[in-house]
Amino acid sequence: MSEQKLKEVLKQGIYGSPEIRPDERKLFLSTIRERIYLALTNRQVRESGMYNQVLNVMKRHSDVTLYINGSLNYPAYSNYVQEANKNGVQFTIVNDGKESPIGLVLASKSAIEKEDIFITDELYEKDMSH
Repeated sequence: MSEQKLKEVLKQGIYGSPEIRPDERKLFLSTIRERIYLALTNRQVRESGMYNQVLNVMKRHSDVTLYINGSLNYPAYSNYVQEANKNGVQFTIVNDGKESPIGLVLASKSAIEKEDIFITDELYEKDMSH
């Protein structure tokens, strides 16, 4: 084993594997953009009722995982968790201490490269204008 390779192995042992696209993962609640079907901002999640687009993705895609921003209060996203349970969708509440304007993400386990992942309404504009 070369000295360079040995140093790399030791470095990974001490610090862990390097994270791919950490800024993107911070924004999108631990996943990356290329895997996302749909993302809602914090205000959109807190809005009463549910976005039909979220329900449609849960019903149409069996490989989807729901990521929820852990800084939101449970009542804000409980309806999405209940729908995930009804549709057999796995969900994860992300409490990594990193601030994000994103409140909810529906993502695949692999790349899907969907063009429009946001619902661009008034609430979206308020959250993303900061």
